[in-house]
Amino acid sequence: MKIKGRVWKYGDSINTDVIFPGKYTYTVTDKSEMAKHALEDLDPDFAEKVKKGDVIVGGRNFGCGSSREQAVACLVYAGVGAIIARSFSRIYFRNCINFGLPAIVSPEVVDTLEKGDIVEIDLERGVVKSARGIFEFPPLPEAVIGIFEAGGLIPYTRKRLGLE
Repeated sequence: MKIKGRVWKYGDSINTDVIFPGKYTYTVTDKSEMAKHALEDLDPDFAEKVKKGDVIVGGRNFGCGSSREQAVACLVYAGVGAIIARSFSRIYFRNCINFGLPAIVSPEVVDTLEKGDIVEIDLERGVVKSARGIFEFPPLPEAVIGIFEAGGLIPYTRKRLGLE
């Protein structure tokens, strides 16, 4: 599975309330509406300018805060192809897998890439390519890649059980 897109770069401790503002938690449930509020308090241009496949690069503890799934879902609905960070909050990392959004830990990539760079990620080989270099990360397990290809854990499970 390959992902290609432009980099959106942010710092450390980007919390779930910044990714999807808590004030919308119980009022916004439509997928396209959720996408419109992705990162609005951090980067007001993001939701309007993000393209399918774009990649978020973040620092330490990306996704800290609450366990709200909307903080992953809004990025998926906005078209984000992957997140690369120095580290992730444990629950956010798991929510990324559940929603089919690759979450990659690579401090080297975070230190090197800049906003606007174009990257190509090969999940099977564990490689991030850009004009700034080629970076390796541990290849993801086949089952996790299957979850990403299916669009999340629920579609993956339904397919494996023959319910689709």
